[in-house]
Order: sequence, then C-alpha cells, then structure tokens
Amino acid sequence: MQMPQNAFKRALRNGQVQLGLWLGYADAYVAESLANTGYDWLLIDAEHAPNDLRSILAQLQAIAAYQSHPIVRPPEGTAVAIKQLLDLGAQTLLIPMVDTPEQAAQMVAATRYPPHGVRGVGSALARSSRWNQIDGYLNHADSEICLLVQVESAAALNRVPEIAAVDGVDGVFFGPADLSASMGLLGQPGHPRVQQAIVDGIQAVRTAGKATGVLSADPALAKKYLEAGATFVAVGIDTTLLVRAAKELLAVFNPNADKAAASAPSAAY
Repeated sequence: MQMPQNAFKRALRNGQVQLGLWLGYADAYVAESLANTGYDWLLIDAEHAPNDLRSILAQLQAIAAYQSHPIVRPPEGTAVAIKQLLDLGAQTLLIPMVDTPEQAAQMVAATRYPPHGVRGVGSALARSSRWNQIDGYLNHADSEICLLVQVESAAALNRVPEIAAVDGVDGVFFGPADLSASMGLLGQPGHPRVQQAIVDGIQAVRTAGKATGVLSADPALAKKYLEAGATFVAVGIDTTLLVRAAKELLAVFNPNADKAAASAPSAAY
C-alpha cells in the first residue's frame, strides 16, 4: 500500500489558492455532505467545536472519499494531542495560539518521528499507517505532514517573521477573532486596525517564503486577504451558514422574523 499524498501541502508550495470551509457541527454526516460541495479544504475544529477523537476520526473517514482535504485543529498545541491526531490519519494540522518561534519549533518536533522530532511511534495501532500496511510509513510520514501555526495575539504579531522562518512550518494562519480581542477590539474582527495587522502579517509571511491563511465569513474581507496574498482562506462556517439560511427562509414567510434575521450577529471570525 502506498503512502497517501498530501495534495494540499503541494498546492501551498506551488502558490495555488486553496478555499476552505470551517466545520463546527462535529458530525461526519455534515462533513461528508460538505465534502461534496467543492471546497479545497475543510477544517475539523476541536478547539471551539464539541469534537473528540472519535468524532474527528469519523469525519476524516467521511471526507476521505472526496477531493476536499481535511485539516484538524486540536484544542491546544501539545505533543500528546498532535500524536493522537496524526495517528488518526490527519496529515495537516492547524495549531492554535502559537506566539513564539520556539513554540513553533516545538510543534514541528511533535509532528516528526525521532531523530528529527518527538512523535511517539505506535504505527501498528494507527489508521495513519493503515495498521502498518503502508510500505515504509515510518520513513516517509514526516514528508507528508503539513504544519500550519496560528497567530492570534498582539504579541505573536511582533514575531511573525521569526515564526514563519521556522523550518518545518508550512504556513501561518491569522485568527481574526482572538487577534482582535488581544488588540483591545473584542468582537470586532473586521476593525480596520485588525484588517491592517493581518494584511501586514500576510506580507511578512510571504517574504519568509511560506504560505499564509485566514478565516473570514465576510466575503469582502476574504477577497481583500486573497488580494493581499493569502493562499489558504476559509470563507465560511457551517454553523453560520445553516443558521443564516434558516433565518432567511423563515423571513420569506414571517415578516416579523425578517427583522430578527436582519439583526442577527455576523460570525465573530
């Protein structure tokens, strides 16, 4: 059996724009339905959505038959969490709250087998190796891992060039929600100061020769970040899309609901 190729990692290296969608429902049936819609990547969120290892596994299995590439965000960047997700078969991880190049280097080490890292070896139990049915898995796994680190604090902004320069970091992702909060602008991810900080960050990451990404459910902002040079951009969230569509449908039949839909808050990303 051959090693699964990480097409998403190759696309980023080639500078190809990859459009994504955030998955918050923690459900394999939802994940599979959205894998049918044509997005380049789908983010399985375990930081803010109610995911556990079993639900992540089910979503990885559901998405596997389709062209969309699954990315997993753990609750935090620890060697234990990373080891478990890689063993489940995730090949691309988005690590939240990375503030320093030293922390980024630790995340790189967690995704690599010794002697290049500290990933625990348990391939006989792992879906990633297809239970040791992939020829030479231990020798080739590292090269197919794509590591994305998330900058989402004012402190991290000052160290973006250093973080992006860490060998083994494939991309830097800007989190507008936490970043705006850290800048004293809680709940204002679209504030001009936040926008400018992200645009400046995108340029710094590009200068370092790495891919850069962001999440924005605001189409105008998403296009702005793409024009600034972001290459992997999430343009929507499944939970927001469903709630908005339900409100808009109800408003067609209930004029009073129309006002409620109009006043509904936008996604805080």
